[in-house]
Amino acid sequence: MASSWIITRATNDGGRRYRVLYRIGGRESSARYAGSFPTKSEAVARKRWVDGELAALRVPNLAVLTDPVAAPTVAEAAERWRVSRVDVADATRVLHRVALDRVLPIIGARRVNEITPADVADLVAALHGKDYRRETISKSVTALAQTLDHAGVKPNPARDKVHVRLPREEVEEHEPPTAEQVEAVYRTLPKVHRVPLLWLDWSGARVGSVDAVKVGDYDEQRRRVRLRAAVSKTRRALWVDLPDELAVAIEQAMGAREDRDPAARLFAGSGSDALRTAIGKACAALALPAFSPHDLRHRRISLLHRQGRSWAEIGAFVGQRSARVTSDVYTHVLLDDREVDYRRLLALSA
Repeated sequence: MASSWIITRATNDGGRRYRVLYRIGGRESSARYAGSFPTKSEAVARKRWVDGELAALRVPNLAVLTDPVAAPTVAEAAERWRVSRVDVADATRVLHRVALDRVLPIIGARRVNEITPADVADLVAALHGKDYRRETISKSVTALAQTLDHAGVKPNPARDKVHVRLPREEVEEHEPPTAEQVEAVYRTLPKVHRVPLLWLDWSGARVGSVDAVKVGDYDEQRRRVRLRAAVSKTRRALWVDLPDELAVAIEQAMGAREDRDPAARLFAGSGSDALRTAIGKACAALALPAFSPHDLRHRRISLLHRQGRSWAEIGAFVGQRSARVTSDVYTHVLLDDREVDYRRLLALSA
């Protein structure tokens, strides 16, 4: 017959502990442990619970008496996810942090297991109310979805396509600068930024290459520049062949061969942030439509497309991972398809 009882045990410090034991059958069944308590009243309460379970023909399950471990908050889970992303570059880590900084003030204190699709929809509405653009909101929702994935939340409310909708937004039509506009800005720029401007116009490289490319990456015999795998977003190194005029300008800026330091920056004196600022100031001074260094990438890809290059060739030339992105995002209807006159411009700086 099932039964329960309490035994008293002396402790090393002279005190007592009260242990609750029980059997689910007669004396032939083994005794089972149901807890140990510092006071008899607690042991009696546990014995009563055990008796109730046995009377209901249930085997007492002590796990139901244990308080469940509280799920982490969204803020705690977000930090764990960010730390776990050892597979991404530092720049991507920054993007993750910025995207989550828009989320955490709104739902960061909530437990991850409490978040519902309606909460994510409210988050989207709140960000839209702060005049964030669709793509900006999308990045925050994606970062939240990856955070909840990492926390093991299933189903993931941030991936609910029925209830979570991004705001409608008109597609922004990029207008890359014309050759005439690039030439006008070149003439206005400080000399230290002129060759980097032409490098970006010709290569279609990302503006970070101005900071990252080293003197040792320049192949003088073949007149080409290597974009290392660490610099390229595709994580594959590639070579950019230069027109002779631009190659000569780069060689002159490097100085005598015996004085060159392979580890030095190829575009010393310039830099991505400084170049971006200088282009903006030049556009304002000339009353031209403002363009950024990244718009030169749009311009180069569009020019290559107009010249009849395949998407695969264009992707290889500019280091673009997705042919679909290249065709859908970076190719535009140009106002003109003329190349910048490097020979004439560089003659001005001679």
